Amino acid sequence: MYSNFNHVPYGYGYPYGANPYHPYSRYAYPQAYGTYPNYYGYGVRQPVRGQATWTEGGEVTKCGIPWSNNRYMTAAVGQNSPYQCGQTIKVKNIANQRVVLVTVVDQVPNYPENKINLHRKAFETLGASVDLGVINVEITPNPQLEEEKWGKYLLEIAQSAYPNYNATDYSKVSQTQQNGNVKEVYKFVMESPQETMSIEGTVIYNPATDRIISINFKEVS
Repeated sequence: MYSNFNHVPYGYGYPYGANPYHPYSRYAYPQAYGTYPNYYGYGVRQPVRGQATWTEGGEVTKCGIPWSNNRYMTAAVGQNSPYQCGQTIKVKNIANQRVVLVTVVDQVPNYPENKINLHRKAFETLGASVDLGVINVEITPNPQLEEEKWGKYLLEIAQSAYPNYNATDYSKVSQTQQNGNVKEVYKFVMESPQETMSIEGTVIYNPATDRIISINFKEVS
């Protein structure tokens, strides 16, 4: 079954009004991606067991990225954490195995590296009651998605196109050449309280200019 969300050619209707030539232009401080040590040099790619707390967030963040980003699927980490501002992190509730992908938007002084402070909505998405205050989690960085900017771009659009679902996983399906353009296909697992479904997001772009030719999504089995 195909969704109704597509753009050919790419143009109007992109959520948040972001400039398609600058995928992260809606962030208040896009330079945040370059002001921290190279995360990939740390070699931290394996899941880390730790704890998650929750917060309602605030108007100002250390990263210059609002808590409302990514439909409040956001989090804060310690200032000395290897996780960077704007990075996508997978968080799994060990108790029930529910998963959510969150964006790092803030930093907390003197916070352990294996602890993460989730926005309340992300905490609840993990099936946890806010009355608990803290839950045991598994934290997994997603360096592949960070290296694949179009995958992250499509993820953000998918989150807006399916407002009643949260992305819990992703994978890159293919990358091919088409008449001088590049076609990349990604698969995202989307969950709601009622169901889990998979969608494929496809972007075709000019690699010389990064100009998007088309974007579309379809639901897959």
